[in-house]
Amino acid sequence: MAQEPGPPGIRGAETPAERTPATPAPVELSDLAALKALAQPRRQRVLQHLTLHGPATSATLARALGLNTGSTSYHLRELARYGFVEETGAETATTGAGAGVAEGDAATGTGAERAPGNGRERWWRAVPGDRRFPPRSRQSAEMRHVMDELNHHAYAADLELFEQLQRDSAETGPWADAFPYSRGTIRLTPPELRVFFEEYIALLNRYKRAEAETPAGARTVLTRFLAFPAPLIDADADADADADADADAGVGGAGREVALAHPVDAAPGHNRKETEPS
Repeated sequence: MAQEPGPPGIRGAETPAERTPATPAPVELSDLAALKALAQPRRQRVLQHLTLHGPATSATLARALGLNTGSTSYHLRELARYGFVEETGAETATTGAGAGVAEGDAATGTGAERAPGNGRERWWRAVPGDRRFPPRSRQSAEMRHVMDELNHHAYAADLELFEQLQRDSAETGPWADAFPYSRGTIRLTPPELRVFFEEYIALLNRYKRAEAETPAGARTVLTRFLAFPAPLIDADADADADADADADAGVGGAGREVALAHPVDAAPGHNRKETEPS
């Protein structure tokens, strides 16, 4: 699983196929403390808001998420500790003679969070990057529990966003039909699946660009990629067990590349469209 790839710095008016972005180097999140910080549900909501809506102050986040500024400030500091968010130069008017407080928390009556010593409002942004999680075979029992919690909350939030869009959307223009998605099956070995995933990440990076280079009419599009082997049926389980035994005995070469299972439903992929947007 990877998180948001960073912007590649696209040049001029090139088409996506012509771009040669500087691909961000993948970073593996193997620190259990960082994973625990990321898995906290309210921090996931804070990070999601910053990713979807751009930089915000703790007061802005508090109002949007139904929290108080003390809570959002704490979660922002925890996310910043592990590099998931950072302060940014975007800011509204600072206090001054007759200026008043530009941001406030309606629930508590407090003013916006200020940077220590200079009265400046603190604006935060999500830090982009190609973040990877350790493969499950290298996760401790505790890390697996944290990862399961993280994925549970992340996928639930994705589903909520999609259902909200379907329920509340009043789109009538070109975006009304801009819901491409794909459900299909392919037969791959684990190494082929890894290559497939890297090609997907490269495709995302090819379309990334700086805000100043984004054309008018562009909107934030959420992309989600999920691929997993279909459940094994009895015949496939026996075949995989035999293949594992042969590999352990040194039969069939040094590599241990067993084909993924046949899908339970062997029919071709259905509801096939271009790609799933995110």
